[in-house]
Amino acid sequence: MSKEIEDHRLLNASHNETFSSIIDKHLSRRRVLQGGLGMAAASMLGGFGLAGLSGAANADSGKSTGTPAKTPLALAFESIKGSRTDAFVVPAGYTAHVLAPWGTPLNDKAPQWSESLAMTPEAQLNSIGMHHDGMHNFALSEGTASSNFLLVMNNEYIDQDALWAPKGGATNAESGKRPADEVRTEINAHGVTVVEVKKDAGGKWDVVSNSGYNRRYTSASEMVLSGPVAGSDYVKTAFSPDGTRTRGTNNNCANGYTPWGTYLTCEENWPGYFVKRSDRQSDDDRIGIETERGRYGWETAAGDASEVDGEFARFDNTPTADSADKDYRNEPRTFGYIVEIDPYTGEKAVKRTALGRFRHEGCWPGKLVEGEPVVFYSGHDSRNEYIYKFVSDARWEAADAHVPGADKNRLTIGDKYLDKGTLYVAQFSADGTGKWLKLTPDAVTRDGRTLAAALGLAADDLAGVIIHTADAADLMGATPMDRPEWGAVDPASGEVYMTLTNNSKRTEEGTAAAFTNDGKAIEEPGVGYKTAPTNAANPRGGNEAGQIIRWREAGDHTAFDWEIFVFGAAASDADNLSGLTEMNEFASPDGLYFDEREDEQGILWIQTDNGYAGVADATNDQLLAVVPAALQQAEGDAAVIGADNQAQLKRFAVGPNGCEVTGIFATPDRTALFVNIQHPGNWPQSVDATAETDGSVRPRAATVVIQREDGGQIGV
Repeated sequence: MSKEIEDHRLLNASHNETFSSIIDKHLSRRRVLQGGLGMAAASMLGGFGLAGLSGAANADSGKSTGTPAKTPLALAFESIKGSRTDAFVVPAGYTAHVLAPWGTPLNDKAPQWSESLAMTPEAQLNSIGMHHDGMHNFALSEGTASSNFLLVMNNEYIDQDALWAPKGGATNAESGKRPADEVRTEINAHGVTVVEVKKDAGGKWDVVSNSGYNRRYTSASEMVLSGPVAGSDYVKTAFSPDGTRTRGTNNNCANGYTPWGTYLTCEENWPGYFVKRSDRQSDDDRIGIETERGRYGWETAAGDASEVDGEFARFDNTPTADSADKDYRNEPRTFGYIVEIDPYTGEKAVKRTALGRFRHEGCWPGKLVEGEPVVFYSGHDSRNEYIYKFVSDARWEAADAHVPGADKNRLTIGDKYLDKGTLYVAQFSADGTGKWLKLTPDAVTRDGRTLAAALGLAADDLAGVIIHTADAADLMGATPMDRPEWGAVDPASGEVYMTLTNNSKRTEEGTAAAFTNDGKAIEEPGVGYKTAPTNAANPRGGNEAGQIIRWREAGDHTAFDWEIFVFGAAASDADNLSGLTEMNEFASPDGLYFDEREDEQGILWIQTDNGYAGVADATNDQLLAVVPAALQQAEGDAAVIGADNQAQLKRFAVGPNGCEVTGIFATPDRTALFVNIQHPGNWPQSVDATAETDGSVRPRAATVVIQREDGGQIGV
């Protein structure tokens, strides 16, 4: 989630053992093993061993097997200095230019952008949305996959000052009734943009205006509910009395994609758009539905003479009728899901409820194996929340793989793999192992009840478990994490990386936890933490800088082994556990991308969304790179990246003032790297992303295309 819209109230109230406590125990156990208990004891650490992950430990395995040794992948640029300018900064020998900024017309129904452009509902519906976030590329043909494709990106939220700059700001932004057309425009600025982009003969990229593929999915677009929750009483509304449809997707942060060629967009800070003043249910409180006014007051436009089919009324979920199918009390229960989009066809998007209902940051496919289930990972981006995994019932068939240009019903394939399966939540143990805990009605909680009984549901109510995903995870004993955000999977090894952005709201050792909603204990439905104490031995109390974790699955989908990959910190911090310097110091890791290269090697790209002054005073948000297979964890180090090898982590790019660096992919030939710049303060002024703004401009989120001047592959 962007730090611009983070909700500090939403902290999990569970008494489950904190991740900071587990880290300390894990480090202590590693030091004991490294002190000489021998291989029998060391084997208890599972597949990662004492030298870090097995991928690192076996980097020279070709020497003993007789197979040709791999040429080690190495970064071929020098780490750049931090920057605090209104410009995008890249290493020497690289270029960066602006592509598809907010307000770029998709077709002739929208006007050309200008500093004085007054946005309307129609103009915004036919233009690129606001505040770019997660994104992915979809080839139109094999031959042009690196030069002409569909760019699909999330438009997470809005900046009302920039959106309404020509009129001096939004009308009644904080109180009072909002004008209907302002609300419609803001609704259309949210969601997802699908746009065809193409590289010209000179290497420059641009939007293909009036392409038949160009379209928007907004917070008003009709969508289909699918999976366990679809058709249940939980999601019946006046708009969809049978509980099979809803309108819109909201606050779409990170993303994912499927091996059959569809885009996954993920609903994160959506609860803030809804208001429920009475008859609140436990999930309303646990997930954080508002009690007075929505984030932008969209519900206040209800009753306008131009309102159609409750388009504004649906954001006020206070019951007004004698049954749920006559009002919008259940509207929030149609949000909080992974949403599947076929970027090629324009079909209605599908909300895949089987993958859980919470504040999804993103959704990343695991290692794909013929004949094995398809796996997806997702984090709940809030303090002391959880990491989840979905495992399909159906086993992967290569015939379902995406082929650009092929005539396939991709959403039907999605039905096969995404509507039936098992949702799990992660529990991390101090010995470097972990368990995936089932979230099914018959799962047994820590006190011996079935999960359905503990939640007060019927014995077979899977839909109810999904609606109450976060409470279900509490009851099963999941490990609260420091804001799980983006994930990335090494497609060769299957190792999974996830950013844990920060957790600054932990109180000192020995202080009592305080609960939300006047709660006294986690057993009360819908209760969360206001504050949560640390363990006295935890070196990362008041964690403002975050860390990245990685794990490797066991074969049966119920267990894993884990390590801390790197800790964020300022170079001068006393708890700089990874030994970072001024050339690679970072905080609040957020975006993550595993960039697969030859010989089953790859680059891990790390993006930041930092609010920690220790780093922010030295540099804007940034993009870093490291080759994980080149690293081994040194004896006594707290993470795989430590003082002895930290120089392998290099700063590659720095964003302009005020921004978050987010969204990332590379073209298949690896000659272009695409990243998004969200909420810049005073940028861009031209198509040259590296040009420093002279004076002031109306800020626009934009995609930046990074290329080498010599046309070679990025980073190497």
